[in-house]
Amino acid sequence: MNEFCSYCGKPTAEGDHSACEKRLSFIDPPRYCSSCARRMVVQVTPDGWTARCSRHGEITSAR
Repeated sequence: MNEFCSYCGKPTAEGDHSACEKRLSFIDPPRYCSSCARRMVVQVTPDGWTARCSRHGEITSAR
């Protein structure tokens, strides 16, 4: 389970993150690392996106 919300960076145990989950599933790439809540470097291209955490590496969209 993710400790932090990938969209807003707040702990997943605090508050309602349904709006964040909706944005992540349809529109936006993640902005924060779900393991450490660090702001990630995000690159959006016509083919998808990549997001890189300085501690936990890179994730990409599955397009």
